[in-house]
Amino acid sequence: MIVLGIETSCDETSAAVVRNGREVLSNIIASQVELHAPFGGVVPEIAARRHIECIGFIVDEALSHAGVALADIDAFAVANGPGLAGALLVGLNYAKGLAFVQKKPLVGVHHIEGHVCANYLGRDDLEPPFLAVVVSGGHTLLLAVEGYDTYRVVGSTRDDAAGEAFDKVARVLGLPYPGGPQIDLAAQGGEAAIPFPRAKIDGFDFSFSGLKTAVLQHIAREEKNGGDGVNIPNIAASFQKAVVDVLTERAVSACKHEGFDTIVLAGGVACNSALRRTIVAACEQNDLRLFKPEPIYCTDNAAMIACRGYYRLLAGGADGLQLNAYPGRMC
Repeated sequence: MIVLGIETSCDETSAAVVRNGREVLSNIIASQVELHAPFGGVVPEIAARRHIECIGFIVDEALSHAGVALADIDAFAVANGPGLAGALLVGLNYAKGLAFVQKKPLVGVHHIEGHVCANYLGRDDLEPPFLAVVVSGGHTLLLAVEGYDTYRVVGSTRDDAAGEAFDKVARVLGLPYPGGPQIDLAAQGGEAAIPFPRAKIDGFDFSFSGLKTAVLQHIAREEKNGGDGVNIPNIAASFQKAVVDVLTERAVSACKHEGFDTIVLAGGVACNSALRRTIVAACEQNDLRLFKPEPIYCTDNAAMIACRGYYRLLAGGADGLQLNAYPGRMC
């Protein structure tokens, strides 16, 4: 089965062609980072307008790169939530048009479930059940993936998502947008010597709001005291370690609690070098298997949407043209 995936949930316009859920024939991504950088974050109206401008070209390039024609596509998968309302509607309506003209199935894909499925791409040695650690700008979730079509929330954030905290701290430190990769880069030149707090919450939920506040207070004290000024590398390294320690500890504990032997990483923050390094070591110490997507599949992309769409179709999950966007949709 050849599925064309479309992803426009935020500020990447992406189209991909995937065969049988795992073989990526093409994955084309148009980023809008330069457009939103002057604002320090994504501007929804600008994002939606740029999606409209380039989605047709991106789909054509994905088909060309895959060496297939539109008539060769067996089904169309599109992210329909969560995300920015205007951005989601661009991809959704374009996919509806293609499905209507080609008389082929249309399937809506939960964006977060798509991130989890990024781990299937290009490999055949991963199957459920496992624990998924989804860490992105808008979400921090622990999901028990009990089957290809069965997801259950084990833990989530009670306030800021980890990626959101990264971006906010980066902004205060004066680092460029997007902040997550900049924190990672700055931390490599610093020492994690500042004892920032780790929130302790019953169960497997997360809270990063207090950590963010502690970082802001530390910066304010440093600026007030003068001296050598704010040590950006040390603050970045200490903040990053606090986030990574909590994510890793909760992930390992939840995996054992659920009786699984496998953890998978997903989401944009899964590219973070400290998180990858720390969770690899933790899994080795606890005899757990770990899967990590290729960096290109960590951030928003249509290949993961096509993959999830494939497994929804196998489970009989095709949608009609009445399919709508759900910006605030959660698992």
